[in-house]
Amino acid sequence: MKPTPLLTGLSVAVVSLASFSMASDADQYSGPFDWKRFDGETVRLLLNKHPYTDGMLAEVEKFTEMTGINVEYDIFPEEEYFNKVTVELSSRSSNYDVFMTGAYQTWQYAPAGWIQPLDPFIENSSITNPDFDYSDFLPGVIGSLRWDLVDGGDLGDGELWALPWGFEANALMYNKVVFDQLGLEPPETLDEVIEIGRIIEEETDMTGIAVRGTRSWATIHPGFLSAYNSAGGEDYDAEMNPVMNSDVGVEFADKWVEMVQEVGPSQWTTYTWYDVGNALGSRQVAMIWDADILGFFQNVPGASEAAGEIAWAPGPSLDGVALEPNIWIWSIAMNNFSEKKGAAWYWMQWATGKEFLTTAAIEHNTVDPVRTSVWENPQFQERLSTFEGYLDTFNEYKDGAAIHFTPQANFFETTTEWASALHQIYGGQKTSQKALDDLAKKLR
Repeated sequence: MKPTPLLTGLSVAVVSLASFSMASDADQYSGPFDWKRFDGETVRLLLNKHPYTDGMLAEVEKFTEMTGINVEYDIFPEEEYFNKVTVELSSRSSNYDVFMTGAYQTWQYAPAGWIQPLDPFIENSSITNPDFDYSDFLPGVIGSLRWDLVDGGDLGDGELWALPWGFEANALMYNKVVFDQLGLEPPETLDEVIEIGRIIEEETDMTGIAVRGTRSWATIHPGFLSAYNSAGGEDYDAEMNPVMNSDVGVEFADKWVEMVQEVGPSQWTTYTWYDVGNALGSRQVAMIWDADILGFFQNVPGASEAAGEIAWAPGPSLDGVALEPNIWIWSIAMNNFSEKKGAAWYWMQWATGKEFLTTAAIEHNTVDPVRTSVWENPQFQERLSTFEGYLDTFNEYKDGAAIHFTPQANFFETTTEWASALHQIYGGQKTSQKALDDLAKKLR
């Protein structure tokens, strides 16, 4: 997953929900649940090109055989995918019934009335499979998709706006071969990253660590926010005042930028998700602090030069490991303007159900799975056994893994400004205190 912002320069109007019909049509169905209830209908999906999509397409004929529902889809590369979603939803088009999204995107789509709340469907036993088992979803993951539409409101409250499909927790990934050769242990603090990174750069031709660095919200949400949150930092207070310039915010920014300057890549401000992963896989860097699946795909036999050499550990923060990492959640949501909401719901519950997600995790590449039962599945655990530290790291931080941003409709703009402040500190134009004071003033 390389998160891509919405249309550059596009102002998304947030309007009263009263302007739209939020009727779910869920209450019109009664009687016993029947997988064939919508036999002969067709649902259309708007999908991002992704391993999760590949796994679904490999199994979707089973859904059609079971339900009689035909599935049509369009797939777009991520560079243009979110733009396509925004255009479709803002035009109130019914062309697509279901689409892939991230939790952050729902903070724009839901207030605008573009997506359908899902609780009416889940609560109707006539159209929800009795084996769906909502309680099996990881609490921090499913809770991050609930919001009451109030800027600053607590995630976990309000309507459920999407179902999780797969998520990415942020962890430290490192080249275990190099660490073993140099007698190193995974760092637990940012100071230790700097210390270990210097040893690595003195003894090898590798850079110490790579993290994302472009002027984008995507630079803030992985390792940076995971470490910041674990250090006690917040983005906004209870009154929605920006507090990135708090004492811990300034101390953290100082140390993060010092880490990048001392043992990070020289082209840090251009580093995206792809650059971070490729740097680890090509043995250009010894460590990355990013989405755990980045290392997974680089570690698959034959995938990269470093395949088989990568290990996982909880990421570092100021004074210890980050056991409350921020996460990205690939999710699926229902278009509020769909004319096939019943059939769409059948596909959604199948695609996020235990049977499919177990198959997707064991036979395909749906990692990290969003259901507890999949993590506990012996076959899945056996698959992860060749990825040293992956399962142990997940078990260490699973209770704290969630979205730790404050939900708000201007998320993308404000976090991009935060990344810009880091650039000013990195480039020496401003001190951390000045850059973050200016940021808070601008956001306020």
